[in-house]
Amino acid sequence: MSRRLISSGSAFEAEIGYSRAVVADGWVFVAGTTGFDYVTMAISEDVAAQAEQSFRNIDVALRQAGAAMADVVRVHYILPDAAVWPECWPVTRRWLGEARPAATMIVAGLQDPRMKIEIEVTARLPQGD
Repeated sequence: MSRRLISSGSAFEAEIGYSRAVVADGWVFVAGTTGFDYVTMAISEDVAAQAEQSFRNIDVALRQAGAAMADVVRVHYILPDAAVWPECWPVTRRWLGEARPAATMIVAGLQDPRMKIEIEVTARLPQGD
């Protein structure tokens, strides 16, 4: 089995012991990704802005893996408050509206109370890779 680890440079990865993404046998597994800007370690208070930043972070990891948002086949959205989920729909539609992956929204507590959404995706590398 081939296996390649991808890091975003986030301090969370080293502190907790995980990779932003793992590429294995044609698949890309992107870890739950929050709305932190990993350069500044800042996070917006707005859930839609956090979703946007989460997708930007995911997009970087997918590109490093040789995939794109169009290759996403599965997505999990995790929010501590289901009531704010509809605020994210325009963002999710913009990023994944064409790929239309299988999706699940889960209500659960997140690691940091500033986090309002966490997004995890699985993608299939384009054929030939």
